[in-house]
Amino acid sequence: MVLFHSMTTISLYTAGLVALLLWFGTGRQPLAVAGVFMRTLFSSWPRFLFFISLLAILLLNKFELKLEALFPVTYDLTSALTGWEGSWQAALQSAVAADGLTAFCSVFYLVVFQAVMIASIAIYTYQGNLKLYYAFCVSLLLNYFIALPFFLFVPVDEAWSVSPGIRFLMLDVFPRFETEYRRLSGLDNCVPSLHTSISVTMALLAARSGNRRWAVFAGFSAAVILFSIFYLGIHWFTDMALGLCLAAVSVFIGIKVGERADRVSGVKADSSKSKVQSRPVHTASRSTSS
Repeated sequence: MVLFHSMTTISLYTAGLVALLLWFGTGRQPLAVAGVFMRTLFSSWPRFLFFISLLAILLLNKFELKLEALFPVTYDLTSALTGWEGSWQAALQSAVAADGLTAFCSVFYLVVFQAVMIASIAIYTYQGNLKLYYAFCVSLLLNYFIALPFFLFVPVDEAWSVSPGIRFLMLDVFPRFETEYRRLSGLDNCVPSLHTSISVTMALLAARSGNRRWAVFAGFSAAVILFSIFYLGIHWFTDMALGLCLAAVSVFIGIKVGERADRVSGVKADSSKSKVQSRPVHTASRSTSS
């Protein structure tokens, strides 16, 4: 069952899903939510800089494989870190593999994952929850920033490439995965699992948003992705465990920074209002002569 023919297909599905999630998370028309996000983003330098920093680290991740070429390593830590696991993913696949389940998991891995990432930041901004906006930017930045040295210097291969018994089920729905998607994710970039850490990060932040339906969906998405990384034959349990640790650290720091940034921006806003209100009002007076 082929669902994706290229990255363009994935991008189109993602754009459509983002619009649907914006409506689902806010109950408002997606373009209205996007408009509020853009106005909020450009109304404050701190908000703009937080967002630009996040975009910068995401862009750096796209060139991670080129960075690997600058720092070549000659060792392989796959067996050292994951050898104790065996090939349990093969047993999982044998027990539950089905075309529908493979399609479902692949959609969450390739489309829903990034759609939730985009929609989350717009939803929090629309709700005026700037503390979570800052926390989201910082948490995702930390996820990528902390994972990058592992990708460069702790090479661990994907499960399917190590054990012949484990199938790479992603190819059933995206046959051109290795030529289209692989340039964004190296074969030995398993530790930690960013799909684990980022999806759990988004779920933990959504749980603090006060938006119950969004919290439930983000939590469900994270659970499906955690299952998918094993079912599709990509990750090891070790990858997931380290991904969970990364999520916990990133969210803890992100919330702390978000609270401080929101408090500082609030103080500055109050100060600006006070200055405006304290300005003397000059009125013109006319004198009359008799």
